[in-house]
Amino acid sequence: MPHKPPAQPSFSIRPAHPSDAAAIVRFQLAMARESEDLELDPAVVTAGVAAIFDAPRRGAYWVAEQDGAQERTLIGCLLTVPEWSDWRNGEVLWIHSVFVVPEARGRGVYRALYEHLVARVEDSPDLRGLRLYVDKRNEGAQRAYEALGMTREHYHLYEWLVDG
Repeated sequence: MPHKPPAQPSFSIRPAHPSDAAAIVRFQLAMARESEDLELDPAVVTAGVAAIFDAPRRGAYWVAEQDGAQERTLIGCLLTVPEWSDWRNGEVLWIHSVFVVPEARGRGVYRALYEHLVARVEDSPDLRGLRLYVDKRNEGAQRAYEALGMTREHYHLYEWLVDG
């Protein structure tokens, strides 16, 4: 009998709910540690995640949820933050805070999240595109974004941030 590879578990994409906040906080702490070797203050991240749910104009979390599990199991998330573009007379969504749990990587979780956003942009008369930034040392993420057709054109990112 030929060997049959195990079926890939399926997942779905949905808007995050406030009840997802604890998982999103865990994801953000892990993402900062993994991608930038940063230890974030859990209280600050918890307040920052809550601020999105408290004032949705700031942005929206999207989550990938494992289908068929007894309990709701989140396997990935990202945050979109709107930016008005006078040049395009519409909003560009910035993708922030991308995280996929290690055991779900390589299964198309980020691709599904990204394609969900692309479809939203294409279906909306008010949305004009997607942008993101990535730590220049995070080569794996850069390869993933480029594989989806994103480019490093036009802009360099400059920043000034207050610590704390």
